[in-house]
Amino acid sequence: MRCIAGVRRVRSLQPGAARRLSQSRQPACGARQVVPWNRGYGPGTVVISTSQRRLYYVLGNGQAIQYGVGVGRQGFTWAGTKTVSMKREWPDWRPPPQMLRRRPDLPRYIPGGMENPLGARALYLGSSLYRIHGSNEPETIGAAVSSGCIRMTNRDVTDLYDRVRVGTKVVVLR
Repeated sequence: MRCIAGVRRVRSLQPGAARRLSQSRQPACGARQVVPWNRGYGPGTVVISTSQRRLYYVLGNGQAIQYGVGVGRQGFTWAGTKTVSMKREWPDWRPPPQMLRRRPDLPRYIPGGMENPLGARALYLGSSLYRIHGSNEPETIGAAVSSGCIRMTNRDVTDLYDRVRVGTKVVVLR
Protein backbone atom coordinates (compact mmCIF):
# COMPACT_ATOMS: atom_id res chain seq x y z
CA MET A 1 0.00 0.00 0.00
CA ARG A 2 1.22 3.53 -0.64
CA CYS A 3 -0.18 6.91 0.28
CA ILE A 4 -1.40 9.26 -2.40
CA ALA A 5 -2.66 12.73 -1.62
CA GLY A 6 -4.32 11.61 1.59
CA VAL A 7 -6.21 8.69 0.02
CA ARG A 8 -5.39 5.04 0.56
CA ARG A 9 -4.56 3.26 -2.68
CA VAL A 10 -3.08 -0.07 -3.71
CA ARG A 11 -0.80 -0.56 -6.69
CA SER A 12 -2.24 -2.85 -9.31
CA LEU A 13 -0.21 -5.02 -11.64
CA GLN A 14 -0.35 -2.38 -14.35
CA PRO A 15 2.26 0.38 -13.94
CA GLY A 16 0.76 3.70 -12.91
CA ALA A 17 -2.69 2.25 -12.21
CA ALA A 18 -4.20 2.38 -8.73
CA ARG A 19 -7.44 1.29 -7.16
CA ARG A 20 -9.13 3.37 -4.45
CA LEU A 21 -9.93 1.59 -1.22
CA SER A 22 -12.87 2.55 0.91
CA GLN A 23 -12.33 5.48 3.25
CA SER A 24 -12.03 4.65 6.95
CA ARG A 25 -12.52 6.75 10.06
CA GLN A 26 -8.78 6.70 10.70
CA PRO A 27 -6.65 9.65 9.52
CA ALA A 28 -5.91 9.36 5.82
CA CYS A 29 -2.63 7.71 4.92
CA GLY A 30 -0.02 10.48 4.96
CA ALA A 31 -2.35 13.08 6.46
CA ARG A 32 -0.62 15.77 8.51
CA GLN A 33 -1.21 15.14 12.19
CA VAL A 34 0.32 15.67 15.63
CA VAL A 35 1.76 12.41 16.97
CA PRO A 36 3.55 11.30 20.16
CA TRP A 37 7.34 11.79 19.88
CA ASN A 38 10.03 10.24 22.11
CA ARG A 39 12.94 9.65 19.75
CA GLY A 40 15.46 12.00 21.31
CA TYR A 41 15.64 14.88 18.82
CA GLY A 42 15.07 18.38 20.15
CA PRO A 43 12.27 20.82 19.33
CA GLY A 44 12.58 22.41 15.90
CA THR A 45 14.42 19.42 14.39
CA VAL A 46 13.17 17.88 11.15
CA VAL A 47 13.47 14.06 11.12
CA ILE A 48 12.75 12.11 7.94
CA SER A 49 12.21 8.35 7.91
CA THR A 50 12.60 7.29 4.28
CA SER A 51 11.47 3.73 5.06
CA GLN A 52 8.25 5.00 6.64
CA ARG A 53 7.88 7.78 4.06
CA ARG A 54 7.26 10.24 6.87
CA LEU A 55 8.71 13.60 7.88
CA TYR A 56 8.46 14.73 11.50
CA TYR A 57 8.79 18.28 12.77
CA VAL A 58 9.60 17.97 16.47
CA LEU A 59 7.44 20.26 18.61
CA GLY A 60 8.76 19.28 22.04
CA ASN A 61 6.71 18.16 25.06
CA GLY A 62 6.62 14.64 23.58
CA GLN A 63 4.97 15.65 20.29
CA ALA A 64 5.82 16.07 16.62
CA ILE A 65 3.91 16.95 13.47
CA GLN A 66 3.95 14.01 11.06
CA TYR A 67 3.71 14.56 7.29
CA GLY A 68 3.59 12.04 4.44
CA VAL A 69 6.45 12.39 1.93
CA GLY A 70 7.80 10.99 -1.31
CA VAL A 71 11.43 9.85 -1.18
CA GLY A 72 14.32 8.80 -3.42
CA ARG A 73 13.80 5.77 -5.61
CA GLN A 74 16.15 2.78 -5.50
CA GLY A 75 19.71 3.95 -6.08
CA PHE A 76 18.86 7.51 -4.96
CA THR A 77 18.30 7.00 -1.24
CA TRP A 78 20.55 8.62 1.31
CA ALA A 79 20.85 9.19 5.04
CA GLY A 80 22.64 11.79 7.12
CA THR A 81 22.35 15.13 8.84
CA LYS A 82 22.05 18.44 6.99
CA THR A 83 20.93 21.94 7.83
CA VAL A 84 18.46 24.13 5.99
CA SER A 85 20.75 26.51 4.12
CA MET A 86 18.15 28.43 2.09
CA LYS A 87 14.38 28.76 1.72
CA ARG A 88 12.50 29.77 -1.44
CA GLU A 89 8.85 30.40 -2.31
CA TRP A 90 7.77 29.20 -5.77
CA PRO A 91 11.40 28.39 -6.68
CA ASP A 92 12.71 28.17 -10.22
CA TRP A 93 14.08 24.76 -11.23
CA ARG A 94 17.18 23.96 -13.22
CA PRO A 95 17.85 20.21 -13.42
CA PRO A 96 21.41 19.45 -12.28
CA PRO A 97 23.88 18.09 -14.87
CA GLN A 98 23.65 14.56 -13.38
CA MET A 99 19.90 14.53 -13.96
CA LEU A 100 20.21 15.92 -17.48
CA ARG A 101 22.63 13.10 -18.35
CA ARG A 102 20.00 10.57 -17.25
CA ARG A 103 17.09 12.53 -18.75
CA PRO A 104 18.26 14.69 -21.68
CA ASP A 105 14.58 15.29 -22.58
CA LEU A 106 14.08 17.50 -19.51
CA PRO A 107 13.77 21.26 -19.96
CA ARG A 108 16.85 23.22 -18.89
CA TYR A 109 14.77 25.70 -16.85
CA ILE A 110 11.27 25.93 -15.42
CA PRO A 111 10.20 29.16 -13.72
CA GLY A 112 8.46 28.96 -10.36
CA GLY A 113 4.74 28.20 -10.55
CA MET A 114 2.20 25.40 -10.68
CA GLU A 115 4.02 23.51 -13.47
CA ASN A 116 7.34 23.55 -11.61
CA PRO A 117 8.32 20.18 -10.07
CA LEU A 118 9.60 21.92 -6.89
CA GLY A 119 6.09 23.09 -6.07
CA ALA A 120 5.16 25.95 -3.78
CA ARG A 121 8.20 25.97 -1.46
CA ALA A 122 11.70 24.54 -1.23
CA LEU A 123 14.04 24.06 1.70
CA TYR A 124 17.62 23.61 0.48
CA LEU A 125 19.75 21.16 2.47
CA GLY A 126 23.31 22.35 3.02
CA SER A 127 25.46 22.45 -0.11
CA SER A 128 23.89 19.24 -1.43
CA LEU A 129 21.58 18.94 -4.43
CA TYR A 130 18.84 17.67 -2.09
CA ARG A 131 15.79 19.64 -1.06
CA ILE A 132 12.58 19.24 0.83
CA HIS A 133 10.05 20.65 -1.61
CA GLY A 134 6.47 20.71 -2.77
CA SER A 135 5.34 18.85 -5.84
CA ASN A 136 3.24 19.32 -8.93
CA GLU A 137 2.64 15.55 -8.73
CA PRO A 138 0.84 15.01 -5.40
CA GLU A 139 0.13 11.39 -6.37
CA THR A 140 3.83 10.64 -5.72
CA ILE A 141 3.54 11.33 -1.98
CA GLY A 142 4.15 8.03 -0.22
CA ALA A 143 6.19 6.64 -3.10
CA ALA A 144 9.90 6.21 -3.79
CA VAL A 145 10.21 8.08 -7.09
CA SER A 146 12.54 11.07 -6.70
CA SER A 147 16.24 11.53 -7.41
CA GLY A 148 16.84 11.90 -3.67
CA CYS A 149 14.77 14.95 -2.79
CA ILE A 150 11.97 14.76 -0.23
CA ARG A 151 8.59 15.62 -1.79
CA MET A 152 5.57 16.92 0.07
CA THR A 153 2.18 18.19 -0.95
CA ASN A 154 2.21 21.93 -1.58
CA ARG A 155 -0.06 22.45 1.43
CA ASP A 156 2.26 20.48 3.74
CA VAL A 157 5.50 22.02 2.49
CA THR A 158 4.01 25.48 2.99
CA ASP A 159 3.13 24.55 6.58
CA LEU A 160 6.64 23.20 7.22
CA TYR A 161 8.27 26.19 5.46
CA ASP A 162 6.52 28.55 7.87
CA ARG A 163 7.84 26.57 10.87
CA VAL A 164 11.52 26.09 10.00
CA ARG A 165 14.29 28.64 9.81
CA VAL A 166 17.59 28.70 7.95
CA GLY A 167 19.95 26.65 10.14
CA THR A 168 17.30 24.09 11.15
CA LYS A 169 18.78 20.61 11.65
CA VAL A 170 17.44 17.94 9.27
CA VAL A 171 18.10 14.26 10.06
CA VAL A 172 17.42 11.74 7.29
CA LEU A 173 17.09 8.11 8.41
CA ARG A 174 16.61 5.04 6.25
